[in-house]
Amino acid sequence: MSTTKARADSLSLLLFTLRSGKLMAINLLKVSEIIPCPPLTKLPESHPHVKGIATLRGASLSVIDLSRALGEMPLQDPDGGCLIVTDVSRSKQGLHVQAVSKIVHCLTTDIRPPPYGSGGNRAFITGVTQVEGGLVQVLDIEKVIHGIAPAPIEAAPTDLTMEEAEVLGNARILVVDDSQVALQQSVHTLRNLGLTCHTARSAKEAIDVLLELQGTGEQINVVVSDIEMSEMDGYALTRTLRETPDFQELYVLLHTSLDSAMNSEKARLAGADAVLTKFSSPELTKCLVVAAKAVAQKGL
Repeated sequence: MSTTKARADSLSLLLFTLRSGKLMAINLLKVSEIIPCPPLTKLPESHPHVKGIATLRGASLSVIDLSRALGEMPLQDPDGGCLIVTDVSRSKQGLHVQAVSKIVHCLTTDIRPPPYGSGGNRAFITGVTQVEGGLVQVLDIEKVIHGIAPAPIEAAPTDLTMEEAEVLGNARILVVDDSQVALQQSVHTLRNLGLTCHTARSAKEAIDVLLELQGTGEQINVVVSDIEMSEMDGYALTRTLRETPDFQELYVLLHTSLDSAMNSEKARLAGADAVLTKFSSPELTKCLVVAAKAVAQKGL
């Protein structure tokens, strides 16, 4: 079982700059449109990183000063720059940036983990890549949003039947996500359900965990994996598991900040059992119940 044999998927990145000139990128699938910065309404007692509220086709849109959110000086011209309107984890927001550069196409294997010393859990990036000889940092937009408006902590579901609770207790789950925020959200849901789980911050680390636990009492039978990850994404991880005899029967749930409807066919072709858009604790719970029943039927 080797991560080097995984087929790489293509990825489109939107490159943009902050006031400092730092070149950053965001997955193009998370971008719904790019517009000049419209007039903003400043709300009292709003978060200091929120520049204001814009009205876009009759709907309100929070606008984040991305430079400030990442610890840089705000844009020199507060009315200049442009907005990258993103659609992430069931919500829309505008990112106020200096300028949009271009769209580049690469392979997921071209995205490397953040270098050592780049900030660890405090960093707002999930990976880096080379574009025309320069280093580009890939934005962890989920962490930016969480820092401004943390997701509410949801209580454990109380409507589980005794059968569902019992079958869930037999699930041995591995959660894979390179976003610390997203990983913590999933783990919190599992803990609310009274479950323990193993975690990994990359597909390679996930494979190491699977191999380490194989044949033990903690042998994994359910994998909950992010799709967007450095070096090897969730699709490639799923294909690798399906091609490995010891792991081809594992239940694989792909858990993504992208619209799951958009990714369902690609997830099916990769061999995933289900796909879910982040982040809804009740919906994740329902998916885990389905997963637990499926592995119980297989005797895993």
